[in-house]
Amino acid sequence: MAQTTPNILVVEDDRETRTLIAKYLRTNSCHVTTATDGREMARAMTDHRVDLLILDVMLPGEDVDRILGLEMGADDYLAKPFNPRELLARINAVLRRQAAARTASATEGATMLAFLGWRIDFRLRELRNPDGARVAMTSAEFDLLRTFCERPGRVLSRDSLLDLTQGRNAGSFERSIDVLVSRIRRKIERDPQDATMIKTVRSGGYMFTPRVEAIGEAIRVEPVPAAGN
Repeated sequence: MAQTTPNILVVEDDRETRTLIAKYLRTNSCHVTTATDGREMARAMTDHRVDLLILDVMLPGEDVDRILGLEMGADDYLAKPFNPRELLARINAVLRRQAAARTASATEGATMLAFLGWRIDFRLRELRNPDGARVAMTSAEFDLLRTFCERPGRVLSRDSLLDLTQGRNAGSFERSIDVLVSRIRRKIERDPQDATMIKTVRSGGYMFTPRVEAIGEAIRVEPVPAAGN
């Protein structure tokens, strides 16, 4: 789930389906508002902050198929009947993408990022731990960690990590990413064997899980020597 409770609006004219969805999401830590038609949906979106909308595209008077649903701006599409667990998984995926997009926007152009007390400085190309001590890193390790920090909450395949850090002309291979991840984990994880920051995603790649924030650069002001000194 997202770090804050998401506000989800469920628009469904079938009472049984609407109740089932709302109940399941509420038991899984979601705040849910329901509506039966477009008029109630508009009212709910005016009265509440809505993080995600679940819309039945077959509302009375409507005939919207999958392609049109996606073209209308939907982030995902799930055909009926569906498994509530799959719906929750889709919701979590959309919320993660939203969070990643917000982070990318907030950190765009930043020269320093922070996560869990750690600081990575792109200009100086250095990493400092929560105690402020500099952590030695190779150039390849730094580039990979930077890539993770700029894309938190996203599953990144080994291929994409290669493209983003080394390029296809570098003669690199997927196994090199695994080696670099292992080395970075030894430097930043509390328990490298049970990693919590750089998670392995089965058949997917890796995901950087901490919340990442852009921070301002510290400006050191030196005292001006007194005249004659």
